Amino acid sequence: MAQWPQAQRRGLVGVLTDIDDTLTTDGAITADALQALADLKAAGFAVIAITGRPVGWSEPFACSWPVDAIVAENGAVALLNTSQIGLQRNQDKRELLSKLYIQDATTRQTNFARMQQVAQRVLAEVPGTRLSEDSPGRETDIAIDHSEFTCLPPDKIAQVVAILRAEGMHATVSSIHINGWFGEHNKWVGARWIVRSLFGRELEGEPDRWAYVGDSTNDQLMFAALPHSIGVANVRRFEANLSSKPRYITCGERGAGFAEVAQAILAARGAGVVAS
Repeated sequence: MAQWPQAQRRGLVGVLTDIDDTLTTDGAITADALQALADLKAAGFAVIAITGRPVGWSEPFACSWPVDAIVAENGAVALLNTSQIGLQRNQDKRELLSKLYIQDATTRQTNFARMQQVAQRVLAEVPGTRLSEDSPGRETDIAIDHSEFTCLPPDKIAQVVAILRAEGMHATVSSIHINGWFGEHNKWVGARWIVRSLFGRELEGEPDRWAYVGDSTNDQLMFAALPHSIGVANVRRFEANLSSKPRYITCGERGAGFAEVAQAILAARGAGVVAS
């Protein structure tokens, strides 16, 4: 992090971040990470979380965290917190949410049925596998638990990935789950989509204006696309498997690492001074 030039940090307009093991520690967001999100928002930065978690799981956080949006299920669906982006105000927090999909309803319905069949194949063919506990909240992907409530060895993780890809699915491995889905979206596609939808900006045309913070192999597309890519320290767990590595790494792990990133950004520009 000490090698991240202050002048480059000063030009940022937004921060994109993973959630699990980046904002969270032991499954919950830490106070320092939550305050870091609030400080970035208060300083005028766009703040968007991009996760492999399901849309159902993400709803309470999209309501309560100081973020503009959460893009869930690896780029497939976005929850917009309309109070944060000034579209409306309402006392019912659930009514503050607007949900956008990258696929149409017919495509989602067809893919959902196909994915359930693939999930059953995985459970039947790979001993010890189980669907993620958050699976009931998933609409556009499936997730196999490998490190959240169970422990799959590397060879079985590779076997699950191979089955998903043999079925024509995209597959990624996060710090806790193996995710599979049909469609051409991913975290990078979802990030470009939501930045364009919310702010009318083209992320691919100004990659140096945005930072991304992540922790695992499913963050590689973001690490590769954005020059201001930062891994929280626990990313080193996956270092041997990363073909695209973050440019910078924090000293702190998980939520403490994200807070470190926010502090570096705010210190470079001064809170309340917003680049256009």
